[in-house]
Parts: sequence; structure tokens; C-alpha cells
Amino acid sequence: MPDFYRIKRLPPYVFEQVNRIKAAARANGADIIDLGMGNPDLQAPQHVIDKLVETVGKPRTDRYSASKGIGGLRRAQAGYYERRFGVKLNPDTQVVATLGSKEGFANMAQAITEPGDVVLVPNPSYPIHAFGFLMAGGVIRSVPAEPTPAFFPAAERAVLHSIPKPVALVVCYPSNPTAYVASLDFYRDLVAFAKKHDLILLSDLAYSEVYFDESNPPPSILQVPGAIDVAVEFTSMSKTFSMAGWRIGFAVGNERLLAALARVKSYLDYGAFTPVQVAATAALNGPDDCIREMRATYRRRRDVMIDAFGKAGWPIPTPTASMFAWVQIPEKFRSLGSLEFSKLLVEKADVAVAPGIGFGEHGDDYVRIALVENEQRIRQAARNIRRFFDTADNTLHNVVPLTRAG
Repeated sequence: MPDFYRIKRLPPYVFEQVNRIKAAARANGADIIDLGMGNPDLQAPQHVIDKLVETVGKPRTDRYSASKGIGGLRRAQAGYYERRFGVKLNPDTQVVATLGSKEGFANMAQAITEPGDVVLVPNPSYPIHAFGFLMAGGVIRSVPAEPTPAFFPAAERAVLHSIPKPVALVVCYPSNPTAYVASLDFYRDLVAFAKKHDLILLSDLAYSEVYFDESNPPPSILQVPGAIDVAVEFTSMSKTFSMAGWRIGFAVGNERLLAALARVKSYLDYGAFTPVQVAATAALNGPDDCIREMRATYRRRRDVMIDAFGKAGWPIPTPTASMFAWVQIPEKFRSLGSLEFSKLLVEKADVAVAPGIGFGEHGDDYVRIALVENEQRIRQAARNIRRFFDTADNTLHNVVPLTRAG
């Protein structure tokens, strides 16, 4: 049987290699502290769970739903954008509910990409930002991940030296994996850049509510006047309400782009289970104290991680948003590359992290550490890592250096 076209375009899934080692260690009785996957361990808000229970198991709600989302959910998302960002959206034409932001992003790529189309994607970046377009037949050209003025000369060069001319530009702030946060001024320049070069803007705002400076919440690109002419933004219930497994997200913005997404989705799915959509509506329309509690929990964990890992000899830069720290590999181990270093942490310290190479080749000097364990477990991870660091010179003489992953 020949190789399949789309599968051939995908590289081996780096995270799966760490997952296999992690599973084998657990099977042998190891207590692995898993800081790898951004999988929230917090409970969804009780009033949201109650609404799900109230709605499930009824003939009306057990039937097929609507692929673009029920009207009440789309209206609730439009209400959230008006309250949070001051952006008014038409829930009928400018909001589509998705099966998480990841599905929405992948299907948007299917909707707008012709074979050979060039798309500008940050490097490092969340894998679906590139692989969604690769699966759709597109070609990826890297641009910087950090939202600074230096972004634009690099993006300009990418546009000028790409044949054919790029059709779209992806951004993600607060960023997964780097935790960078963009300013509204950066978004203004970005919208002007997109209009100058006739680019579609796709903004991933999944971490909009996971921030630690209460006086400076992350903005939406749609706050920029005229952004809706060229932009679609993706958000998610996964982190804001700890509803990762519920698979509810949104695409909002440009009507023409959303019509294309809705048409693709109409052929592929009937939308999320209606009771899940009703519960998500209750989340968006309900009290926001649960969101503040979520932020406080991640802030405490962040502060414990910075303190404990620093004492273990591994300084952690302070992220101002997201549920991740983007951390450079200690110099002693950097020649290994992020995949081999991540494997070593599982084997020698019983700690799992995400190798930076999984987010792009420019991430290979880093690992991503997720705030998905409680403070006690984070401190234990730091103690384990310190023991590993203290003994590495004696135990790894025949391991370092290894060939870098890539």
C-alpha cells in the first residue's frame, strides 16, 4: 500500500516520543510529574457542570446540533467580545462555534488554502498553526514569534521572497509555547501590514484570560479599526473555564472567511453535543469569579515554579500570561537538543516537559513547562531535577553530547 499524500507531509509527532517514554516509566512504577501537555487539571465551574446535567438526556438535546453552533452560544460569544474587548459582532455572520480552537484552525486552513499556497507562521509556534496548512496542501514560511518591531522587516522579507506571494499570516498571543504577549500597537501595525500585502490574518487567542497583570489584559486583534476586513480570531473554552475535554471554541471576525469555514464544517460535522453547547453558553453568560480563581491558581503555580526551579539551578523567566513557561535548556545539556533533554528528564528526574523542537526548529534550545500540577508537585519536580543536575556529571558521561534532534 503506498504512503498517503497528507501523511507524508507530516513529520513524526515529536511529543509522542516523550509520551512513549513517560508511559513506559509509569508502567514500571515511576511517579511521573507531568508538566508537558497543556491539559488543565482544574475542575470546570460547578454551574457549568450543573447546566450540562440539566440539559443532557432529553430528546430535543440528544439530536443532531448545528455545525456552526446553536444561536444562544453564538450570541453569548458575541456578548463576551463586547464586554471584554469592546468589539461588536453579528452572531449570525461573524461567529462560528468550533470543536475547540484547534479544529476551527485546521478547518479554516482547509477552507482557504490551495495546493502550493504560502502561509507565514511564527517559529516556534503551536503545531496546528503550521500543520493545519501542510495537511491542506500549503507551504509554510517562518516568521519571528516575538511581537516586536523587528517582526515586520523579517515578515516583509518573507513576503518579498516567497513565490507565490503568501496568502495568510498566523499569530498567537499570548503565545503557546513562548508566552509572549502582543500590544494593541503591535496589532495596529500588523493589520496595516496585512492590508498592504493583501494577507489574511488568523489570530489564535486561546489564552486571552490566562494573564497575570490585571491592569493590562491581552487585547484582541479585532480591537483595531478595520481589522475585521482581513482577520479571523480563534478562542477556546478549554483554558478559560477548564473545559479542555468538552471541545468548544470559536472563530470570529471576517464574514467571508467565516462563511467559508462554516461551509467546510457543514460537510464534516453536526457541531458539538447540544448539552455541551448549552453549558458553554451558561459559562459565557455566567459569573466570572471562576475565571479570576483560575488566574490566581496559575499565578501561584508560576511563582512557586520560578522560586523552586531557580533554587534547583534552572532559572525560569517570568511569564506574564498563558499557562506555560518557555525555558532555555541549561547550557550543560543544550547540545543534546530539546527532545533528548526531555527524554532524560523523564528517565532521570521523573519529570515530563514538552521539547521545544515540537514547536519548530527555532525552539530546539528550549522546553515548554506547563502549570498543570499543584504547587506541592511543582516543588517535588524541582527537587527531582536538582538531584539529576547534581549527579549528571557522573551518570551521563557516556550520553553527553548526543546528536541534536532535527
